Amino acid sequence: MMLMAGMLALAMLSLAPRALAHAFLERAQPPVGSEVTTPPQQIVLTFTEGVEPLFSTVELRDPNGAVVPTGQPRTSGDDNRRLIVDLPALAHGEYSVVWHVTSVDTHKTEGSFRFTVR
Repeated sequence: MMLMAGMLALAMLSLAPRALAHAFLERAQPPVGSEVTTPPQQIVLTFTEGVEPLFSTVELRDPNGAVVPTGQPRTSGDDNRRLIVDLPALAHGEYSVVWHVTSVDTHKTEGSFRFTVR
């Protein structure tokens, strides 16, 4: 009986990280806090786990705080950890990116960062 309880506890602990998993931002292109000399044509966000593009948003704000119209978020081919948004031509200045994603296991996360076009 004690052995069975120990095995059950071990099995539950091995599942805990998966149950608590969330899609956290691993890297971004353009990089978080970067200064780029060429305006990016896309924002590419890579997360620690897969995301659902239909339930995710990426908002870009220009140096004046106005929302910049972008393409719809989509994943990259068979890599659902990469969320891509097409951008219009960007002028010089500091831009803010605000993202809200729903991971494939339905957890929601959000964040923001800035980059500057020089």
